[in-house]
This record gives sequence, C-alpha cells and structure tokens, in this order.
Amino acid sequence: MYVALRFVSLFLIVIGLMLLGADLITTLEHGGEVTIRSLDHVWTAINRDSIDGMKTWLQHRAAAPVTHGIESFLALPGWAVFGVLGVILAFVFGRRSPMEM
Repeated sequence: MYVALRFVSLFLIVIGLMLLGADLITTLEHGGEVTIRSLDHVWTAINRDSIDGMKTWLQHRAAAPVTHGIESFLALPGWAVFGVLGVILAFVFGRRSPMEM
C-alpha cells in the first residue's frame, strides 16, 4: 500500500513539475509576461465538455458557498495543486524505518 501511494505521489509531483515548466516556457514565449495556467485551464485542455457540464451544474443546482469554493479551487495554479498534493503524499507515505514495519 505504501509503495503504491509513494508511486502516486511521485506521479503527482512529475505532473506538477511539467505544468510549472509549461508555464515557464509560455512566459518566455510571451516576452516575459507571466502566464500561469489555472486548474480550470488545465481541465479545459483535457476535456472541455466535462468542465462545461460541471460549471452548468454549479450555476443551476449547487448552493452559493459550494459554487464559490469550487470556483476558487479551480482558480488555483495547476502546478500547485498537483505538486503540493504530491509532496504531502510523499512526506506522509515516505520511506519507513525497519522499526515501523
């Protein structure tokens, strides 16, 4: 179990680093104008229909605090969401000493 979660944490860290690198390259391409992709932009690039469906559901069905919370979460930088979650999992499920096993 620990090995699988360590692999998941590594995978999330790699995705975070890839998104950070993509943001840096896009910043260089735009002549130094800082460009950071939010989680919303990353999700839109992967599957536009699902994010549009979720936003429609939020507008019509969800309560206002839930809507604002989810919209705030989607506004976070994509690299931060994946990278920070990966680092937290790496610390929690890191290497164990022989005494802990």
